[in-house]
Amino acid sequence: MRVKGEHEIYCCGARVRISEKDIEVLTEPIVKYCPLHEALYGTKQIDVDAVRKSVEMKIAGFGFCCANRVFDAEPVVAYGASEMMRVWLEKELIDCAVMVCEGAGTVITNDGTLVQGIGARLTGIIKTSPVKEIIERIEAYGGVVLDEANARIDQVEGVKRAFDLGFKRVAVSVAGFQAEAISEIRKVEKIADADVLIFSVCNTCVGKEDVRHIVKADVACASASKILRKEIGSKALMQLGVTIPVYALTEKGKRLVLAYLAEFKDKLVVFRTERLPYHVENKGPKLR
Repeated sequence: MRVKGEHEIYCCGARVRISEKDIEVLTEPIVKYCPLHEALYGTKQIDVDAVRKSVEMKIAGFGFCCANRVFDAEPVVAYGASEMMRVWLEKELIDCAVMVCEGAGTVITNDGTLVQGIGARLTGIIKTSPVKEIIERIEAYGGVVLDEANARIDQVEGVKRAFDLGFKRVAVSVAGFQAEAISEIRKVEKIADADVLIFSVCNTCVGKEDVRHIVKADVACASASKILRKEIGSKALMQLGVTIPVYALTEKGKRLVLAYLAEFKDKLVVFRTERLPYHVENKGPKLR
């Protein structure tokens, strides 16, 4: 597998540059242990080398950032954004999904298989450059790339393009480091008189300023963020999971999460609680 172009992502809170020359971990990871990272990559202690290794495994195993990028992925995590969006599309609860893919930028698609293929093992993409073969594969699935020339990441414009394409019920993922887009999308939704489900993802590095935008999402993943667990978790109507919680923040978010759980194959425990977030000691990621 050979990387094409240049891309930057967040992995365990570390900023990583991926190019044809090298994999450079630009900052120290802020997470020292993550149960999901251990399950996927066998890493018990996260440091710069562990981050680099996990990126190398994405490249070798799935063609991440490569011409032969794999899109036929099975579900990876129980409560992931792509896993949920795939089911919502298959159940016709939404019309399309607006996502981000390395090598393509913002993508609009109504194909659940493509949604899962893009989202599986994906971490927060800060910026990317066009990879012709990735764009061609997305378009072969019927997906629309917002900006083929530059692989621009712009979820607000992605939602607008979805409306232009005739979609009225749109699900969009927004990374925590782009949280301002959530407030902008809500404005666009109101003007268009449409229906947008906002899924806030990749929130490990969020700060207090980001929280005021994330609270406007319908569903939010806590990632490894303590502030999100405290400030967003306390406002949740429903919590999925304990290790890396996912919060339903609105009635619409709760309704679609329950629709996803109706198709969930594993056994579940459901119980009432007086308040959220629900926390279990020594479960979940550990920060430095």
